[in-house]
Amino acid sequence: MRREGEVVLIYYQDQPTVYARIESIEFDIKRGWYQVTLLLLTVPAQTVTWILREAYIDGEPFTMGDIPVRLEEVKSTSVKRDTEVTDLSEGKETPGKAGKVIPFKKY
Repeated sequence: MRREGEVVLIYYQDQPTVYARIESIEFDIKRGWYQVTLLLLTVPAQTVTWILREAYIDGEPFTMGDIPVRLEEVKSTSVKRDTEVTDLSEGKETPGKAGKVIPFKKY
């Protein structure tokens, strides 16, 4: 089962619609169901609570008001960081030395 803090992509009518972060997963009063609080990553951000079965939380399609919905896991990617940084002032790579900062000028 997904965990709190994970990011999911919500499909609405079989179309990717919005990203959301799982804020909490709590047992519902109905056996086998959970109250899932999602932070919808929209502008402005919104919080919703859906009552779902574990299979729905894990990506199995379900319907809300006869409209197909599903949650898809967003896999995190690791960023490879090089230890060598290009020194822009001299145009060469220098191990462990930070690059030149170019300020943003407002015109």
